[in-house]
Amino acid sequence: MKTTKMTRVVSAAVLTSVLALTASACGDDNKSAADAVSDATQKAGEAAASATQKAGDVAASATAKAGEAADKAKEAYASASASADEKFKDVKDGVDAKDEVKVGAVKEDGDRSTAEVTATNKETKEQTYLVQVNFRDAGGNLLDAVVVNVKDVAAGKDGTAVAKSNRALAGEIKAEVGKVLRHG
Repeated sequence: MKTTKMTRVVSAAVLTSVLALTASACGDDNKSAADAVSDATQKAGEAAASATQKAGDVAASATAKAGEAADKAKEAYASASASADEKFKDVKDGVDAKDEVKVGAVKEDGDRSTAEVTATNKETKEQTYLVQVNFRDAGGNLLDAVVVNVKDVAAGKDGTAVAKSNRALAGEIKAEVGKVLRHG
């Protein structure tokens, strides 16, 4: 619940308590109106403190869950990044060819995000491209990284492959070319 809503709920509870206790005390001959209001105010304060504590507990729980989700996302990215690095280590005699690769707009494919990768072979013989595609949110935060092969691209031609996220990504997602190695 948002803080503003919680404040309204607590205020309404306090006011209701004060009115109810004041009304019941007015029928009590042994208590003055001032004592009744004092008692009602004290009880209302205790109720407000309890409600505020509960709201704080809810907020703390939500914050902790958000932190856990961020930690899981970092772990998932670290795992995907490590896997990508391993694939690049396997390429012998690869040449950096980032300027020969472009990535298209992100599309949804079931619960995953995809982007088409296009490699333009400027060489005189057939080439294969190992491409890391990074998926980022609108704020530029790295959400996922995948590696695709654009295989057997003929000399002077374009070849394509589809990069598909490792897990479901939410929000506005953009894809960018990370590392690229061209090899023959």
